[in-house]
Amino acid sequence: MKPYQTVPIEECGEALIPIPLADFAVVTPHPYVQLGAPYGVLSPYFLRQSVVQKLTQAQAHLQAERPGWQLQIFDAYRPVPVQQFMVDYTLAQLAQAAGLDPHYLTAAERIVLKEKVLQFWAMPSANPNTPPPHSTGAAVDLTLVDAAGHSVNMGSAIDEISPRSYPHHFENSTDAQAQQYQYHRTLLTRAMTAAGFCQHPHEWWHFSYGDQLWAWITNNQISPETAGQRGTRAIPLEGCAIARYAESPLPHLLSSQL
Repeated sequence: MKPYQTVPIEECGEALIPIPLADFAVVTPHPYVQLGAPYGVLSPYFLRQSVVQKLTQAQAHLQAERPGWQLQIFDAYRPVPVQQFMVDYTLAQLAQAAGLDPHYLTAAERIVLKEKVLQFWAMPSANPNTPPPHSTGAAVDLTLVDAAGHSVNMGSAIDEISPRSYPHHFENSTDAQAQQYQYHRTLLTRAMTAAGFCQHPHEWWHFSYGDQLWAWITNNQISPETAGQRGTRAIPLEGCAIARYAESPLPHLLSSQL
């Protein structure tokens, strides 16, 4: 269990609503749907109502700094079975990259690979006290597009399992291209945090509002870099917020929304 998963949850009962996709850029086709993830008739393009409102605010902050630029939605709502599918898929990809057959891993090999996967992917969990962030409707993965509609180079692909995906990976680089990557990441982070989101410690693309990680960082006034580390302890502040969102109730959606 990660430290932030000890934060208690008090479900607010706020509805999942569709993201107004016409107001944002969107990665299409949806990458996990394309892989065969089991969404059924559910759509990934839903978030809690206040999260959608804050996403709109974040884009306004972005466009105040860079007119014409947009947030590009990669993924949002993720049912637990989809979380399981993607964890299994990512573990298999890492195994193959290491020259291993994912169907015939030793126990030791599986443990090593799973530790790498879980630095980035939340554990699929049906426990209402430890829901995956995306399964609460509180988290969104996204990047930027410029005023010409071109995807902005952030220095690593979304879901890349490597230190390059850490939000501040390029911060101390003297290379001009790396500095540009870091500027783009900082631009995204500024827009999202100005609207009230917090950032995943290992993923430049992942932001959330109202889930356990958000509450942990907000309550303890610590940086995202330390929030996900094993053994991290911080003294909670009086009157601090708790997580607002448990696992989302399934929205009644049409398959055409995928």
